[in-house]
This record gives sequence, structure tokens and C-alpha cells, in this order.
Amino acid sequence: MTVHAPNLTDWDTRADLAAALRWTARLDMHEGVANHFSIAVNEAGTRFLINPNQRHFSRVRASDLVEIDADDPATLDRPDAPDPTAWGLHGALHRRVPHARCAMHVHSTYATVLATLADPTLPPIDQNSAAFFDRVVIDDQYGGLAFEEEGARCAALFTDPKRKVMIMGNHGVLVIGASVAETFDRLYHFERAARTYVLALQTGRALRVLSDKIAEKTARELEAYPEQGDGHLSELRSILDAEASDYAS
Repeated sequence: MTVHAPNLTDWDTRADLAAALRWTARLDMHEGVANHFSIAVNEAGTRFLINPNQRHFSRVRASDLVEIDADDPATLDRPDAPDPTAWGLHGALHRRVPHARCAMHVHSTYATVLATLADPTLPPIDQNSAAFFDRVVIDDQYGGLAFEEEGARCAALFTDPKRKVMIMGNHGVLVIGASVAETFDRLYHFERAARTYVLALQTGRALRVLSDKIAEKTARELEAYPEQGDGHLSELRSILDAEASDYAS
């Protein structure tokens, strides 16, 4: 149950993002205190909430989320400034990519394994991987930590609104979407798809890859499937309400 704190707005959005952070930690898809999620809270998409610097995902509460302005160059001078790489990457996304209302960046195990391969393409070998057919940006020009210049370079690669996942070569994965629910569901299923692919490779046997026609058909059907992301996050929040309700405080 969400408990409103004084002087803070966007409570449902805050609780959604806090729940996504908590569940990402439960799935061990985070890495230390290095990863970051954000969600826009104004129409232009330039004001956004982001997890606080150096706070473990498993401890973040709705009231802990920091609201910042992508157009404010003094952001890193604030006493509650976000991690500099979070500012570099998410600030650039919310400044330059209007359809990136929400952004989630992690170094999850299987997506990161994919990012280390010479060919990080995820082939459509099952229903989950087919969901991402022709919908992934592959960045093969890793340039170091995602400070402002590197963050801007990455954001500039999201030119096709259909492609909402970036395999960050030698780094991890970056997922964008229209809401916390949609983006988290996409992140979750991409990691599952990457896991299936990596495990399939480990068998050493030939892969059964779907045709482009069937992969595209499946991807479109899944995109049109009603409210899967909303239902997923709603269930996770119900579990957290019973087990760790402070996430929404």
C-alpha cells in the first residue's frame, strides 16, 4: 500500500519505480550500487525520477527517488546529485529521446554475456527471443564509463522508435519504454531470452532459428497482447505489499 510523504508528487509512479528496483535486486539483475532506472514525470520528458546515488536497489523507497531536470547543467552540484554516469546516460536519454519515458540500465548476467560476444545478435530461437526480432540496437563502440559524452553517444543510437533495447557492447543492457511497467517487463523478458540463448549455445548443438516471417509475426502479436506489463508489475507490487511494503513509503 502506497504511503504518501509530504511535499512529494507522482506517488504511483514513484512506487512503481521503487517496486521495479526492489524486484530487480531480488532477481540478482543489478550490480552492486552501479545501475540505474529513471522515469519521466513531465509531458516533455525532461524532468525525471532516478534512484539515489550509492543506494542498493533492495533498499530504495518511493520517497528516496530523486527528481532532476535533464536540462539543468548544475545537476551534479546538488547535494543529492545522482551518480555521474546515471546523469550522463539518463540525462541524455530524457533530453534527446522523447519516446524514452522510462529507461533501465543494468549489468544483468545473461544480457552482459551477450554484450561480450563478437556477434551479440539475439536470434529468434523461442517466443521470448522472437519478441525482440529486429527491435534491438547493437552498440559496438564502447567508449568507457557513461559520463556525459558517452551517454550522449548512446542516446543518439535510439533513432528507430521500434527498437527499445540496446545491447551495450562490452557493458550491459539499456531498455526504454513508455512506462515503468512496460520497460521492466521488457527488461525482464530480454534477460530471460538472453539466458535461453546462452544456455542453448552451451549445448554445442545446432540452433533451431525461427524464420524472419514468423519471428516478426510473433513480435507483433506480443506487442499487441493486452496489458502484460501492467499485470506483471501489479503482481510484483502485491507481493511486495505483503513482504516489504516500505518500498512504497
